[in-house]
Amino acid sequence: MTASLRFGRVAGIPVGASWSALLIALLIAWSLGGQLLPAQVPGLTPAAYWLAGAAGAGLFLGSLLAHEIGHALVARRAGLRVRGITLWLLGGVAQLEDEPASPGDELRVAIVGPAVSLALAVGFGLAAVALSVAGGPALAGVVVAWLALANAVLAVFNLLPAAPLDGGRVLRGLLWRRHGNRVRASVTASRAGVWVGSGLIGYGLLGALTGWGIGTLWTALIGWFLVTAARQERDQALLGRGLGGLRADQVMATAPAVAPAWFTVDAFLRDYVEPWQATILPLRSFDGHPAGVVTAAALYAVPHDRRHIVRAGDVAIPMSALLVVAPDQPVGDLTARLAGGRTVAMVVAGGQLLGLITADDLARAAAQGPRVVA
Repeated sequence: MTASLRFGRVAGIPVGASWSALLIALLIAWSLGGQLLPAQVPGLTPAAYWLAGAAGAGLFLGSLLAHEIGHALVARRAGLRVRGITLWLLGGVAQLEDEPASPGDELRVAIVGPAVSLALAVGFGLAAVALSVAGGPALAGVVVAWLALANAVLAVFNLLPAAPLDGGRVLRGLLWRRHGNRVRASVTASRAGVWVGSGLIGYGLLGALTGWGIGTLWTALIGWFLVTAARQERDQALLGRGLGGLRADQVMATAPAVAPAWFTVDAFLRDYVEPWQATILPLRSFDGHPAGVVTAAALYAVPHDRRHIVRAGDVAIPMSALLVVAPDQPVGDLTARLAGGRTVAMVVAGGQLLGLITADDLARAAAQGPRVVA
């Protein structure tokens, strides 16, 4: 999940949002300001309703952020690296660089998000009661009560035992603790995610078509997301099992010579890609420092009339999107890390680049099984 908007850092963790998060904010503001608030507190001006609706939407996004910050802080306390937090159309995600090392870490990281949401639900609920008792503004009371309900629903929904929801992580941690096999636990949790997501799709479509219950197309959309994400997690878990105890130096493609990032695309294709038939090449800057990697596909995608202007470094995968691993590091957990947005892993020893690993390399290695290197 890539953040299109950057909001800064919280406790040193980058925080951002995709443009789709603005859509959910607008939908909430419209639902509150255009429907709920006029019905609950009639007689006010439209501006008052829309201002209160916007405030409610902002506070709800803040609640989502607090939920993800809870995950991120506990993960970091467990020694896991946190790349950042991103809000998007269906909520938020704390992007972790590493997998939990133990079932206990898995459970603690998973459960803290719903715990934060439940705490917020209680806090907003008490604030709503206090406003009512003190005779505070009715409009504010309705918004705060809605926030209490929304956070309670968020907590309960996230506790469904279905990956990739927090409840699915809890299920994986409990199964992992029970039988000691993380891959098996991951597959079970992801299968539960497919079943729960399919149920939400059916329920949402039934409600949208017949008006029965509270199902809507939004419910079906959430179910579709669950099914898609759960299947991806299942595939990653199975791929990780196929990789077994393979190390990075058994999977990597030996790195060719580091190429200059300042070459134009024309020159780069002529002097490096075509003679070597390379599909991916590491780059160096003019001062000799690593400058990322570039793929042949990205170079060929540059229009012909611009290849003499655009430099290879302009279309490269930056160092921030690369993983750095040691030659003897097991690659089982690289499947999830590469699928999470880091498209290439660099195998480095003693400051020297030994090779590159892509998701395709992992898939080939899993299909071939372990191999011996001298």
